[in-house]
Amino acid sequence: MRKVFYYLMLFVASAMVLAACAGTTVKRTEVDQVIDLSGSWNDTDSRLVAEAMIEDCLERPWLPRFHMRHPDRLPVVIVGTVRNRSYEHINTQVFTKDLERALINSGRVRFVASRDERIELRQEKADQQMGLTDPLTQKMVGREVAADYMLKGTINAVKDEIKGTYVMLYQVNLELIELEANLKAWIGQKEIKKVVKRSRFSF
Repeated sequence: MRKVFYYLMLFVASAMVLAACAGTTVKRTEVDQVIDLSGSWNDTDSRLVAEAMIEDCLERPWLPRFHMRHPDRLPVVIVGTVRNRSYEHINTQVFTKDLERALINSGRVRFVASRDERIELRQEKADQQMGLTDPLTQKMVGREVAADYMLKGTINAVKDEIKGTYVMLYQVNLELIELEANLKAWIGQKEIKKVVKRSRFSF
């Protein structure tokens, strides 16, 4: 009798798995549509946090102060390291690119290439000096624009769970640092809170 019950349960479980696989569908959506399946940090969180924090950053006193000292040019900014200090796997490169895009599209600052990008660009300029390119089109070394400020920060997460329901709190901290004097020109913080309820029948 136990064997019959065992095989019956095995058959039911297999049927459920097959039904789930057979029922898989794919639907294309707009890239900017908000889709939050797990409650974890996602592309929408990254984009919205980056845009909100850069908007706040550019409205603070450091920018008009810079214009008072340098009325003839825009400040030059570079994004440094954004560290993931949460327990989740978060692709911080996506977030830093969202920060870069928000800064550049604002039109209120100039933006220099990242450290890795500069290495590749310098190699290209070095190759141009080897006599294989037209001297009139060669790009000279020693003419890079130095950054005035570096933007860096952290992503943190706290999870509180009870009986299948949990609250996710993401806290993003960013700092804008003046490179010459190592002075912090702006500190920003943005939080996202999500309440997630797990289905009793999820598997």
